[in-house]
Amino acid sequence: MSGFNIGPVRLAGRAVLAPMAGVSDAAFRTLCFEQGAALCCTEMVSAKALCYNDKKTAALLYIPEQSGRPVAAQIFGHEPECMAEGARRALELCRADIIDINMGCPVGKIVKSGDGSALMKTPELAGEIAAAVVRAVDVPVTVKIRKGWDAGSVNCVELARICEAAGVSAIAVHGRTRAQMYAGRADWDAIREVVRAVKVPVIANGDVFSGEDAARILRYTGAAACMIGRGSFGDPWIFARANAAIEGREPPPEPPLAVRLKTAYRQVELAAAEKGERLACIEARARITNYLRGVPHSGDYKRELVHISSLEELRRILKLAAMNLERSEGF
Repeated sequence: MSGFNIGPVRLAGRAVLAPMAGVSDAAFRTLCFEQGAALCCTEMVSAKALCYNDKKTAALLYIPEQSGRPVAAQIFGHEPECMAEGARRALELCRADIIDINMGCPVGKIVKSGDGSALMKTPELAGEIAAAVVRAVDVPVTVKIRKGWDAGSVNCVELARICEAAGVSAIAVHGRTRAQMYAGRADWDAIREVVRAVKVPVIANGDVFSGEDAARILRYTGAAACMIGRGSFGDPWIFARANAAIEGREPPPEPPLAVRLKTAYRQVELAAAEKGERLACIEARARITNYLRGVPHSGDYKRELVHISSLEELRRILKLAAMNLERSEGF
């Protein structure tokens, strides 16, 4: 399988899991690694909260040894010294292989504080942050940026060059502006411009919802890898399909619906072992329904799943769905 390096860290493939709040926890990362993800990233964590030793924030950085590597820990903030200290503390907590700096999150409460994609408006400060974090840690540092703040301030090439000069080892580019959020089409031309402007590896992000999308974005942009975000919801198997498409192989078959249901249960079960059963089930309400795509009468099950509080409730609902598929073995 073809791969690439981020500094001294070798990635065995070219499809990586995006950092996503409420999604890319240790349980889901485990499933994605099993399906061939070359790199997974934690949910983003506040550097300031790490500096204040916030326990809930620290828990987001949990990296079980058996789940797979390499893993990047993503931090956000806008103060260089705080970001540097947050990066050091993140490594003390989880010994991630890479530190990633979030300069792309478009959510209002993040940008309101000058964090995330708000840094697209202050490229000099963004460069200072990148340089401070690079000096602070002994692992590669990467950044995730957007195309720009809005259509009138597309500056991804400028910011990528600044970050490269600051010493980052790779740059992920989401081909939308902050103003777009996740609407419209991702601009792969902007990503291609960044690829041509810098020498460090570029990871292309935006509108990768299938294996062929993964291969196509790499061909079009010339990027070293593609980053898969929303396309992985309820579908860790997308990494196996992406790897096959990138390498020109026949894609693996879609998993049977019964396997999808079992995997949904396993994800929550893994999360429960880490976080406790009740919290894992409450958090699962927002994402576990993605596994039901293609399941007959899925609307009925979804209405029940959004209220689960225990693994037994989850098992009951999924067993009923599996029985209706006449494939209830193992539940």
